[in-house]
Amino acid sequence: MLDSILNLLGAFWSVLSEIGGVLTPWIPLIAWCVFWLFAVNWSKLRVVLRGGGWIALLLICAAAVLVWGSVAPGTHDFGIPGEDYAGNSNFVGKTVYVTGLLCIMLLCGAVQNSGACDRFCNFSDDLDEEPADAAHH
Repeated sequence: MLDSILNLLGAFWSVLSEIGGVLTPWIPLIAWCVFWLFAVNWSKLRVVLRGGGWIALLLICAAAVLVWGSVAPGTHDFGIPGEDYAGNSNFVGKTVYVTGLLCIMLLCGAVQNSGACDRFCNFSDDLDEEPADAAHH
């Protein structure tokens, strides 16, 4: 009986380690999605982006591509047929990655604005957003 329980625990541990091995590379992307879905108030961020904040967002993305492309060497193996021509640089792949992250960010905002995660997102406006007037003291 004890042997069977130990075998069951060993098999359970093996399954957990395999699942962990599969999920580990996806943890940064999952954290990215969770942050943009649940930690950002998209109703306020949408106003900022419409007021010209999208320019700053694009400049930050361009800076990220330039820095990441300069620091990290590219593998030049994206699995795309015909991508091995001489003009393909490290910056092409980094631009694709950053654009993908930007699209995921905006999709998370669209999901939150649709009301799909209202049960989990509670951005209470209890704090007074107007600065206190010093003359009243």
